[in-house]
Amino acid sequence: MRTILFSALLIFTGCWLTVAAITNDDKADKINGVWLSGSGKAKVKIAKDPKTGKYEGRIVWLRDPKDEVGKAKIDKNNPEESLKSRPLLGLKILREFDYKGDGLWENGMIYDPENGSDYNCTINLKDENTLEVRGFIGVSVFGRTDEWTRQIKK
Repeated sequence: MRTILFSALLIFTGCWLTVAAITNDDKADKINGVWLSGSGKAKVKIAKDPKTGKYEGRIVWLRDPKDEVGKAKIDKNNPEESLKSRPLLGLKILREFDYKGDGLWENGMIYDPENGSDYNCTINLKDENTLEVRGFIGVSVFGRTDEWTRQIKK
């Protein structure tokens, strides 16, 4: 009888842990989709990197995709000479985000192509269609928050 009870307890515990893990993944994936930046200049597609399990975002749309001479905009402000010619469309600007629970992703970085700088970043899912993206240097107090609006789910 003890063996049966112990086996049942193990099965129940295993099932509960599996359900808890799936539920957490579902919550973490709520960030997936296409988001319009607060300035309205860019749309960023956020998704989980299947290799690392971390969340990242790439520019998929620009309000003004061409420069003054009609060429596709490039990462001209990047401090690394070898990266200045890469196109902004498709550029990964969010990287390495971990889901911490309660609609919060941390430990990531955001790249600002307007000044060529990387910043520490946190992302907070304010509601189903609103993200608060906070870039900062060192401590979160010294930073700026931008509100992004969902355009497309997943």
